[in-house]
Amino acid sequence: LATGPRQNNGIFYEIRTYDIKPAKMKEFLELANEHFHFCPARSELVGFWYTDLGALNKVLHIWKYDNFAHRTAVRHALANDKDWQGKFISVVRPMMEKQHNEVAYLVPWCQLGKPPKEGGVYEWVTFQMKPGGPALWGEAFQAAINAHINTGYTRLIGVFHTEYGLLNTVHVLWWNESPDHRAAGRHSAHEDARVVAAVRDSVRFLESQQNVLLIPMQCSPLK
Repeated sequence: LATGPRQNNGIFYEIRTYDIKPAKMKEFLELANEHFHFCPARSELVGFWYTDLGALNKVLHIWKYDNFAHRTAVRHALANDKDWQGKFISVVRPMMEKQHNEVAYLVPWCQLGKPPKEGGVYEWVTFQMKPGGPALWGEAFQAAINAHINTGYTRLIGVFHTEYGLLNTVHVLWWNESPDHRAAGRHSAHEDARVVAAVRDSVRFLESQQNVLLIPMQCSPLK
């Protein structure tokens, strides 16, 4: 995970999570869908979702940057953009309870994917691995991910390894046709000897994991 193309080209992803006041969630989503076209002109929005299961009143969005200088330039431009600040930021800031961001790289063995069609749901799974980094748990983790891919019930979109934030964290983004399709696939995977063996090998490096079901917003490139 720690070596490969991501160190050569400098591209990284910023993962931003906002906790929204429950009474303001509907209004926040409407404003985001209306105004987020201002921001992608300066940086690439990968996806924008709101949580449906696992956590409520949260939004998650992922941005792609060429390098840290690119991010600095974008942040500076947005801070001086009167439309962005006046029509969106100043309006939604009071709706937020908390903001959190992470910087992560795609792992070298994964390219950012797309779903086969629009619609469906996304699952965001966060794995907190034992200290020691990919040299300790990288191969076992990759084998577990590949075992789930090979079942064919789910589509891998991306695997992100944190560089800033809580270290030894890996986020995995999956796509499924529906929550029921995911549930049926999970039941089958639990009975698949390949999956069971791969998970058993990787779980010894695992500290904790959690997941949320994500619904893509209208402004999200990944739908």
